[in-house]
Amino acid sequence: MHRRRAAGAVALAAIACLAAACSPATGPSATTQADAPPAPPPIVVEHARVFDGERDLGEVTLVIRDGLIERVARAGAGDLPADAERIDYRGRFIVPGLVNAHAHVGNTEGTAHGDRFYTREHVVRDLRQFQAYGVTTVMSLGMNGAAFGDIRHAVAGDPSLGAGGGIGAPGGAPPAANMGLVHDPVARPATAAEARAAVRAQAESGVDIIKLWVDELGGQVAPMAPEVYRATIDEAHRQKLLAAAHIHDLAPAADLVAGGLDIVAHGVRDRAVDPAFVAAMRTSNAGYIATLQIDEANYVYAERPEWLETPFLRNALPETVRAQWSDPQWRADKLRDPQTAKARAALATNLRNLSALREAGVRLGFGTDAGALPHRVPGFAEHRELELMMQAGFTPQQALTVATRDSAHLLRLDDRGLLQPGRRADFIVVAADPLADIRNLRTIEAVWQAGRRVAGPVAEYRAP
Repeated sequence: MHRRRAAGAVALAAIACLAAACSPATGPSATTQADAPPAPPPIVVEHARVFDGERDLGEVTLVIRDGLIERVARAGAGDLPADAERIDYRGRFIVPGLVNAHAHVGNTEGTAHGDRFYTREHVVRDLRQFQAYGVTTVMSLGMNGAAFGDIRHAVAGDPSLGAGGGIGAPGGAPPAANMGLVHDPVARPATAAEARAAVRAQAESGVDIIKLWVDELGGQVAPMAPEVYRATIDEAHRQKLLAAAHIHDLAPAADLVAGGLDIVAHGVRDRAVDPAFVAAMRTSNAGYIATLQIDEANYVYAERPEWLETPFLRNALPETVRAQWSDPQWRADKLRDPQTAKARAALATNLRNLSALREAGVRLGFGTDAGALPHRVPGFAEHRELELMMQAGFTPQQALTVATRDSAHLLRLDDRGLLQPGRRADFIVVAADPLADIRNLRTIEAVWQAGRRVAGPVAEYRAP
């Protein structure tokens, strides 16, 4: 059966409603049965080649009713609803909307970042940009501000938006100063009892996932004590919530998995994963989200200035970011920074580890950390992540399955991720075949959510 709420995800209904500038009903009397508008007619999408999240179906016909896939019919089927609106996508390709299981919203403004930007306006801005680039479900995994509840109510969506503030260590990650956190939304328990209380408080506030930060940032910040993160995970499960952790190194990742962690929310980047870790991931059925592009994003825009000439990236950037990245001095300084060599090494390790975990059959999800910082660009980051997955040995079809079906399943979202009867009609229409070349996914002509076209073509999008 479908879950009532999306686990820590910015719900489809929220984004679709924003696109239509709609507002929630205010009570039972807002619309009576007598004056309710008639149900919209079904929609028939025909003549497109469809990848349903698992298989290349070839050319088929999608019948959509009430926001859901009602039927996948053979091409040219004659028994289609007579009253349907018919959409001809002849020569086009359709794939499910991307499901980003690790992102952030409302954290940035131009080249700056911090909790002072966590407003409804900024959250909606980021959701629209994800939407324009084909990301139809977003988990906002931590650092959501105090306005979290009010914003998700205001956008009239599913009652789930993200992980709330999350749980870190006192004096630990995420470092408040580095993240621009004036009013730190992150709970920072010092004891197991405090951790349990923090989880209960976040659960009561309505979050659908608990985020932990277990990372010393190379010895720069205080670690979270094992008894604290084990209590956090256990209490999350008592509250029937998933637990996801920010990690960097293998040792804490392995101990977290041994403690029952549900989602390793970044790739292991300090060393090669060992057989014991791989076996533990398989035995526990924990999910692994590599977020490959976060390290590449630390230097690649300085290294590849020609990317700024491509509308697909340029149009996703605020003017102040475009100006910064166009500055030759900024690029030179970035490439000379000793941290750049570390980022390159981290990406290489992350790629090797993801390849090993893929070959071992470990459960995978899709995420990017987009929106956490200005250089982690919503929308563009997801396409770059898919392209980097090719370097880890994935085929385009395998990568798309991870980014749709598998990522939805990891979040316990069984109402999306596949274009099959009973699932939400969330899909991307592209002009070229992404199964032949994953870069063809950039040729977005339309984005559909809950059976409505809400964005596209991407070439017309401009970041505010």
